[in-house]
Amino acid sequence: MKTKILGLLLALLAFAGFNPAYAHGFKVGDLEIGHPYSRAMLPGAKVGGGYLKITNKGGDDRLVSVTTERAASAQIHEMQLNDNVMVMRELKEGLPVPANSTVELKPGSYHIMFMNVTEPFKEGEMIKARLVFEKAGPVDVEFAVGPANGGAKTNAQPAHEHGAHEHEGMDHGSMGHKP
Repeated sequence: MKTKILGLLLALLAFAGFNPAYAHGFKVGDLEIGHPYSRAMLPGAKVGGGYLKITNKGGDDRLVSVTTERAASAQIHEMQLNDNVMVMRELKEGLPVPANSTVELKPGSYHIMFMNVTEPFKEGEMIKARLVFEKAGPVDVEFAVGPANGGAKTNAQPAHEHGAHEHEGMDHGSMGHKP
């Protein structure tokens, strides 16, 4: 009986489009890092985005750095609409994670930029990275790589189109962008 129920549950999850590779989380201190993901990159692309949720069940903290062997560097970025133009800027002091809150890194908002990627991310793979928090310390995570188009877009998840915004204080040429 238990086998039949388990089989039915797994079939329902598969039918609903649930992919266990995307349902993963990590923990360090009072912080829970939920579902890190990225999008597949086009051949020759040198930059990629990283997204996740950070739930803080303790005192104030700050995401101060990200590293991965798959990119020469990783930066914590913020996108904002200024005079009807999307502007992206690096958060050089890191991303605050206030006490008892959840901070979401998502397309069109806070996100991680993987710069000078050695090999474009491919759908279905996992990208290992290390997040470092000011108080909680380091935690190793894996970003699940989904489709390049990010799947169905909603108002809560706008497209992260690099050609549709400016990079404040950044050289487009070094990122593979056309000015």
